[in-house]
Amino acid sequence: MSTATVEEIAEAAAPEPFWSRQRRLGVALILIGLLAAALFGSLAPSETARFTLSEDAEGAALTINGQFGAILFGLITLAAGGALVAGVLKRFQNLLLSVGILTFVLSFLCWQVAGKFMPLVDTTSGTLQLALPLILGALAGVLGERSGVVNVAIEGQFLMGAFAGALVGTMATSVWIGMISAAVGGLIIAAILAVLSIRYLVDQTVVGIVLNLFALGITGFLYERLMQPDAQSYNTPPMLEKIRIPGLADIPVIGPVLFDASPLLWAGLALVVLIHFGLSRTRWGLRTRAVGEHPTAADTVGIRVRGMRYLNVLTGGVIAGLGGAYFTLVATGSFTKNMTAGAGFIALAAMIFGRYTPFGALAAALFFGFAQKLATFLSAVGSPVPSQFLNMLPYLATIIAVAGLVGRVRAPAAGGQPYIKS
Repeated sequence: MSTATVEEIAEAAAPEPFWSRQRRLGVALILIGLLAAALFGSLAPSETARFTLSEDAEGAALTINGQFGAILFGLITLAAGGALVAGVLKRFQNLLLSVGILTFVLSFLCWQVAGKFMPLVDTTSGTLQLALPLILGALAGVLGERSGVVNVAIEGQFLMGAFAGALVGTMATSVWIGMISAAVGGLIIAAILAVLSIRYLVDQTVVGIVLNLFALGITGFLYERLMQPDAQSYNTPPMLEKIRIPGLADIPVIGPVLFDASPLLWAGLALVVLIHFGLSRTRWGLRTRAVGEHPTAADTVGIRVRGMRYLNVLTGGVIAGLGGAYFTLVATGSFTKNMTAGAGFIALAAMIFGRYTPFGALAAALFFGFAQKLATFLSAVGSPVPSQFLNMLPYLATIIAVAGLVGRVRAPAAGGQPYIKS
């Protein structure tokens, strides 16, 4: 019997403490439910909040009285928290937690949107766009972690991908060559990480931090010396245009979001499905998980531990490099110093929040993307919430999610541990 199995049996046999995680989260939901019902309900004007199903104020919309909605959804949050504290519906604890968080957000939105409108198509599309680099970065982290290598260098891979995509894309006047160059930029950082951590057994976290600083320094230096003096020649890459699929793009709400979008978005969503299928249903996935959990046992049955780790870290670097291409070839059309602004670390948090799984990383990235989009929307509609708080909303959501909501997450057993063949 393995050590992990013994620990799991001992944990299952131990009596559950009264103040379990579920009850603590229930108390938190009760408090924020009271806050929503009392504060948001009192501040919200008794005017209609319109959530339009289009990109503007016209057309069909979901409507509710702002004050009534703020109070109603706050009370639902409170009820979900009470159910968690009481220990009822134990089989649906995660569902109750999700409902409580969702209704708290809806209560807040009823307060903010009362007397105004919120375009759901634009909000959903913006959420997906902002989440796209986080999805790709988190997938790169998943590939590394599941094979036993901690990839803290996602930020550096983003920066190198963004820089290479802008520079080479401009010089070649081709967005596709720019995309390939971005993938190569991420691959370079991943290759350095792989060699130092797998071959030379350097601490993986330290290497990742150093590579982030290296990427920040080298891209900033080359930007000042090359791109800034002659932006026309080196920093005006062609943009990756959206592609509209006739018929499907006309589907209400979903059509404009998914079928009138950037090909990079489709690639990101496809990679989530492919990596999930690969990890769970293929020989490569079985070997990857074996190397990340029990490398010695994997080596015993003939699996090349270092080879698998090299393969996954380098593949992750290509994917993260494409995530960097989003910043210059999709979002802005030019490179600036430190333009990723910590997105790599949020992608790392999304990977942890998603429990080291592709679909979990996707959900976490969408959560963080929505927080960013919400901050932008509230600033545009003149929210009474201070702008400083709105700017820190995505990072605050990251801290709350990872520290308070994710609960106990078991990383791969061999994660961060260099493998020395006996």
